[in-house]
Amino acid sequence: MESTGRVWMNGELVPWEKATVPLLSHGFSRGSAIFEVLGTHKGPDGVYAFRMDEHLKRLEQSARVLEMEMAYSSEEIVQAVKNTVLANSLERGIVKIFAYWAEETVINLVLESKLDMAIFAIPDSDELGLDKSEPISACLSKWRKIHPETVPVSAKACANYLNGYLARKDASDRGFDVGLLAGTDDFLAEGSIESVFLVKDGVLKTPPLGNILSSITRKSILQATEVLGLPTSQDPIRSQELFTADEIFTAGTGTMISPVARFEDRHLAAPGPVSKQLMDQMKNIFNFTDDRFRI
Repeated sequence: MESTGRVWMNGELVPWEKATVPLLSHGFSRGSAIFEVLGTHKGPDGVYAFRMDEHLKRLEQSARVLEMEMAYSSEEIVQAVKNTVLANSLERGIVKIFAYWAEETVINLVLESKLDMAIFAIPDSDELGLDKSEPISACLSKWRKIHPETVPVSAKACANYLNGYLARKDASDRGFDVGLLAGTDDFLAEGSIESVFLVKDGVLKTPPLGNILSSITRKSILQATEVLGLPTSQDPIRSQELFTADEIFTAGTGTMISPVARFEDRHLAAPGPVSKQLMDQMKNIFNFTDDRFRI
């Protein structure tokens, strides 16, 4: 990715190409960085960051469960995001917030210093493909979701995404867009960077928290179902239920809802009626046309 934009790093706006860390930094060589990605939207009164408060709470939670110490408060980060968005004239796009150790280390695993921070404001592009809700294909990955007793899966940590990389690589090698992960207990978890939902007999089902990331998009969709009066379930789901689902879709920042048209060798309606209703509702929210969801 090439950019002429500016990046907020530890209190200063620097040229994109200057936003670097040493190869021996703890965050790079140990994978100890944590991050958040949130969408920005053009509203009637300017640019809005979608549920930034929730994202910053999760960033703090990631630091807490990994026993890291943040150098900046939520209020300071909010102002830094605003400054970065304005400096880059960002409208529709994403903001990516990194908290990491730039400190170099060869052997030392445990550092006492506070986390450095960098904030990127990235406009929509073909690579990002924000707001595209085209049908996708999905498979059940041969890899398993990281067990929550090995690392805190609730932390949005860079190191955890090696698991997601392997699932996506497996899917790509087999001719699918995304790979869905089951846990070591064979209960459905999530995709590489996506929450997963299925519909069976009119009920929208999604895996419970505990073995998955506490997704802000997932939470938003579940809150929308309450307003729409859609029946939902957050009970554990056996991975084999995917093979009998009436509808399947994934959800994440940016694309929001991606209906699954092919799961393994099954073909499904994409979007099905429930998926379509939720896609339309989320579009209304982002277009500021539903007063029930105005801040």
